[in-house]
Parts: sequence; C-alpha cells; structure tokens
Amino acid sequence: MLTLLNLLSAVALLVWGTNIVRTGILRVYGSDLRRWLSHSMKRAPLAFAAGIGVTALVQSSNATALLVTSFVAQGLMGLSSGLAIMLGADVGTALMARVLTFDLSWLSPLLIFFGVIFFLSRKQTRLGQLGRVAIGLGLIILALQLIVAAAEPITTAKGVKVLFSSLTGDVMLDALTGALFAMVTYSSLAAVLLSATLAAAKVIPLKVALCLVIGANVGSGILAMISATSQNAAGRRVALGSLLFKLVGCALVLPVVGPAAEWLDTWSFSTAELVIAFHVLYNSVRCLLLLPLTPYMARFCDWLLPDREQASDVAKPRHLDKSALDTPSLALANAVRETLRLGDIVEQMLNNLLKLMRGGDPLLGKEIHRLDDDIDALYTAIKLYLARMPREDLSERDSRRWAEIIELTINLEQAGDLIERMVGDVQHKKTSQQRSFSEAGLADIAELHNQLVNNLRLSLSVFLNGDLENAKRLRRAKQRFRILERRLSHAHVERLHQQVVQSIETSALHLGLISDMKRLNSLFCAISYAVLDNPDAPPVALEDGGVEPLVEDDVDYQPEIGSHR
Repeated sequence: MLTLLNLLSAVALLVWGTNIVRTGILRVYGSDLRRWLSHSMKRAPLAFAAGIGVTALVQSSNATALLVTSFVAQGLMGLSSGLAIMLGADVGTALMARVLTFDLSWLSPLLIFFGVIFFLSRKQTRLGQLGRVAIGLGLIILALQLIVAAAEPITTAKGVKVLFSSLTGDVMLDALTGALFAMVTYSSLAAVLLSATLAAAKVIPLKVALCLVIGANVGSGILAMISATSQNAAGRRVALGSLLFKLVGCALVLPVVGPAAEWLDTWSFSTAELVIAFHVLYNSVRCLLLLPLTPYMARFCDWLLPDREQASDVAKPRHLDKSALDTPSLALANAVRETLRLGDIVEQMLNNLLKLMRGGDPLLGKEIHRLDDDIDALYTAIKLYLARMPREDLSERDSRRWAEIIELTINLEQAGDLIERMVGDVQHKKTSQQRSFSEAGLADIAELHNQLVNNLRLSLSVFLNGDLENAKRLRRAKQRFRILERRLSHAHVERLHQQVVQSIETSALHLGLISDMKRLNSLFCAISYAVLDNPDAPPVALEDGGVEPLVEDDVDYQPEIGSHR
C-alpha cells in the first residue's frame, strides 16, 4: 500500500511540476507565445512548428490546447490552423518525453536550489518567475525518478503481474487501459513512462506497452476535450478535431502493432527506450501524415458541432479569456477591453436618455433598462475575472492597474444605475404627466449632456493610455463642468423668475437631472486621480493659474456598494 501511495504521490508531483512550469512560462513569455501562435496561423507548416515550440516551452500539450481553444473561441484563429498547432503539440510533448527520460538526476537539485533562491528573493520580477520555472523543471525530473523508483517494487509483486497478465492480446483493451492511465494521472507523459517501466521489468510484453502508449495519446485527447467544455462551439471543435486525429491514428496503428513490436525488438536498445522511441516515432509520423488533412477535419468538425444561437437576456463578456489568467499582463489587458465595452454601453444609455427627454420613442426607456442589465452582468463578470487572478504574483504596476480596473468598473456600474433612475424620473414626471421642457431648458440639458459624454470619452482614454496630460485635461474638464452646471442652474432660476410656464412645471425634474449629471461627471472623472496619484506628478493647474483643490466637491456621489444588484 505504501509503495502504491509513493507512486501516486510521484505522479502528482509530476503534474504539479508541469503546472508550475506552464504558469511560470506563461507569466514571463505568455504574450510572446500568443503572438507567436497568432503570427503562425497562416500556413500549416508554420502552425505545426509553433505547436512543437510552445509545447516544448510549457511542458504540456494540455496548456497548448487551452491557448489554441481560447484563440479559436474568440475568432482570433481559424479552426484549421488550430488543428495544425495541436498536431505540433503532440509531437512536442513526445519529444520532451524523450528528453526528460535522460539521466538528469544531477540537474534536479541544482534547478530546485537556485530556482527557490531567485523566486523568493525576486518573486514579482521576471527573474523570479524564471526561478519558478526552474523549480518546476527540477520537480519534473525528480518526479520521473520517483516514478521509476516507486514502480520497481510494484513490478515484482505477484498481484500486479496477475493483474497485467490480462493485457495480453486484446489490442483494444490495452489501448483503453492506456487511455485510462493518462486520464487518471492527468498526463500522457506519466502514462508512457509507467508503460516503459512495466515493459522493462517484463511485467508486460513490448506489444502491450506499445498499445498502452497509443491509448495514452487518446487519453490526452479526451482530457483536452473535457477541458474545452466551458468554451463555445468554436473552441470545442479544436479539442474534438484533435481527439479525432488521435482516434484515426489509433485505428490505423493498432492492427499492425504486433509486427511493429517485432520490428522494434530487433533494435539494440533497452525495452524502456524502445517504448519511448515508439512514442516519438508514432506521434511524428501520425501528425506529419495528417497535417495536410486539417482543412477537411475542420469542415467535418464544423458539421458535427454547428454554431447554435442561444437566446440571452443579458450581454456576455467577449474578452475575458480564462486561459489568460496565468499571464497577468494578458488577463489585465482582457479586463481593460471589457471595461471599455462597459463604457460604450454607458454612453449608449446617455444618448438614449437625451432622445427620451426630447420626446423620442417611449420604448427607449425599456432599452435603457435592458442596457443597465447588460452593465450589471458585465460588471459582475469583470469583477469575478479579476478576483481569480493570483494577486500575490502581481508586480506593483500590475497591482495598480488591477485596482484602476476595479475602481472604474464600480463607477460605471453605479453610473448605469443612476441613469436608469433618471429614466424613471423622466417617464414619471414628464411623459406620464404630459409635460415638456422649455426650449431654452432643453437646450441647457443638451449642452450639459454633450459635455458629460465628452468627459466620459476622455476618461476612457485616460484609463486606456494612462496619459498624464489627458488626466490633467480631465480634471480641468471636471472643473469646467461644475462651472457650467452652476451657470445653467442659475439660468433655470431666472426662467422661473420670468414666469415661464414650462420651466415651472418641469422645475423639479430639470434641477434633478442637472444634479444627477453632476454626479455622473464625478464618477467618470474619478479615473484621473488614479493617474495623478503619484508623488512625482505635478499639481493640476487651472485655467486661472491656480491649483485645483483635491477635496472640494471631488466626490459628489458615492452610492453604497452593497446596493448593487
């Protein structure tokens, strides 16, 4: 029992080491790897080579599958190119299996020792993340040694020999067992290594070991298919096509696995080396032969998994790629893109509000309510996406960007709720009571609305680029907005003094809308503080030569966060 536990813990250590290498490489070179994949998608040979290279770096074909499926799911890559990359990933993982089976026992302690030093001393730097990669590589090499050491006592047990004696002759049963090995260990590399160890100990014949290797490849395809279940139909097609390619290779090779075993047995290598060599040879030949068929497989997968229109009441996030969470810079860029989309929806709500105040289609009110539901859904998605990021590994700059995104999304969500309430006031006090603004009053509101929309656009630009000059412009724009709001409020009181009937009837609504726009402007302009909140940033000069105060009227509207729906 202890021996079996040692074997399982060694397999778990192998999976964990692979995960550490994958996350470390993605955090350091994630954007470069994605750019490499995206630039290699035009020609199948380049995509195939990119798959080999990326998989060799991240030490996992499953990690490459996550990248490719997310690309295809977002429409950034064609299905045919994605399948070519997946074929290259199969070759890459087979080549790395051969490299990692060399005697590297001397390298493991060095990698772990220096990796821990660099990771703990410079955790949030690129050098620290490379130290993390070194730790992962050291753990992989150590785990492979432990697997071999733990498997040796098992191979001598009579019960194990009896158990594996059933794997003699039925190639389908042997292949299914290999697939089960790969799924249980969550690694085709571990399954191949176990097969090689069992064959070297004469527990199973070479033919059975080759069948286990073939089945392990199918098992890795099943794992990729399971991982892609959260993707849309386009993303699932990549995993499906890769699995079908593996099944095709399995169907072609299994009938001739007996003669292949006899041919390999004539080679002057150990049994374990023969199993590893077959693993490399099988994947290389299979993938090279199937590479020209990727366009046809892509069309077949399109037919098997067609796109289905799903009715949805609220908007769905478009840019929050979950596979990018291991690469903070990419994940933050995705959150920024989704936040800008949130700002576009707020601008659309503001434009519809002005049309409604001018006597537009009453159905615009329902459209604004629907847009607010979209804002709430996207706000929740962005918030949960950022919450899943490993903040302890963020650099100081990324941590600051993370906080900026959270702050702006909260402000935009509050702005959406405020605009929705403004729509209710307009419909209740103006439309239902058959009242209308005076011509001058409506012109004043339109002028304030135009300045508000301009400030929203400027705030999104400041958020995107972090430009100091634009942040200063935004602060000055906020000051001008306050001056304009006061002037228009005084102009409305002057119309009341002149006994303008329309102004008297809509006075409460008019002043309420102006006040709400002032609050919206404060929410939009708050992003300027994040950019200017720097000891080296100069004070913001006003047009009269003074310095804008930091406290006075800077926070006009602060709804409770607990009021979010």
